[in-house]
Amino acid sequence: MILPYPPFAKVQKMIISFLMIVFLWIPTVLATQYTLDEQQNIDIYKTKGPGVVNITSITLNYDFFLRPLPSESGSGSGFIIDRQGHILTNYHVIEGARKLTVTLSDNTQWPAKIVGIDPNNDLAVIKLEGYRGKLTILELGDSSTIVVGQKVLALGNPFGLNQTLTTGIISALGRTIAAQNNRKIDGVIQSDAAINPGNSGGPLLDTEGKVIGINTAIIGPGNVGIGFSVPSNTARRIVPDLIAYGYVRRPWIGVESIPTSDLQRLGLDVPVGMLITALVENAPANLAGLRGATRNVRVGNYRIPWGGDIITSIDGSPVRSFEELADKIESYSPGDSITVRYIRNDRSRSVSVKLQQRPRPR
Repeated sequence: MILPYPPFAKVQKMIISFLMIVFLWIPTVLATQYTLDEQQNIDIYKTKGPGVVNITSITLNYDFFLRPLPSESGSGSGFIIDRQGHILTNYHVIEGARKLTVTLSDNTQWPAKIVGIDPNNDLAVIKLEGYRGKLTILELGDSSTIVVGQKVLALGNPFGLNQTLTTGIISALGRTIAAQNNRKIDGVIQSDAAINPGNSGGPLLDTEGKVIGINTAIIGPGNVGIGFSVPSNTARRIVPDLIAYGYVRRPWIGVESIPTSDLQRLGLDVPVGMLITALVENAPANLAGLRGATRNVRVGNYRIPWGGDIITSIDGSPVRSFEELADKIESYSPGDSITVRYIRNDRSRSVSVKLQQRPRPR
């Protein structure tokens, strides 16, 4: 018995149903080519990679006859932070540069100028000149929420190899490293994402693609699984000043002091803290009524300033060294008020001090 052909409309419907099944099946098969972790890496690289740039600096050297010779002093990374073309990078990447060239992800090169620097935190902001195209902006995230063990991604240009992605985890938090000017940078992020020369100034990203750190330093000449990044919250705090003023408006208390641990080593029985040796007239400490040393006393072969107040804490945080005093003061902004606890005539007292902006050297 010969069966009749089905009606044309029915055949057409069957073909359409078959094609729909095929088209729905193909993406599912393709999606299984990558793990969720791999797909996350791919997506972040595609969306955030174009916001990372290579920075080449030209410095001026002199030959034997003192003739100026421009030379390439090195290269590093940076990333775009706004639509005006501002780029955040490390200070040591652009230090001493007479000329800056920025290479974008499309390999076009553009001149850039230095906008602001902060050697204390090894950060700097530069700006593209003449570029009118569309920019990929990287957002500064909140580094106070990160935890050890969290996955991170590092983007940069190690050894001049543009647009390189490496991954790892946060290995530790709260590390301290030295900046170029030997000032300590606190709260630094340690990760094991591969970071090499040329990565400096590039972003350390979380899995949402937000910048949580600025890659700054490594141990040794190459990657050994220990890299350090300045936390993004430090950048969020100082970048507005760098763009607006070219420097960071730091707070100031206006005291000269020495750690009493130095006096204790000489055999003096004094409380732990910072002994005020001198006050700057009309500076915050002076206006708040704190007192500096009134005389010098001889201890062995040393003449020691004596009679000044001993600062023991600021807003409840102990102050025992130059670093602790400076770091605590710089965690505030000009105009903020702090509570200073001090010892005078063997009595513990406290006073509110309103911080001023530190005068800039002339």
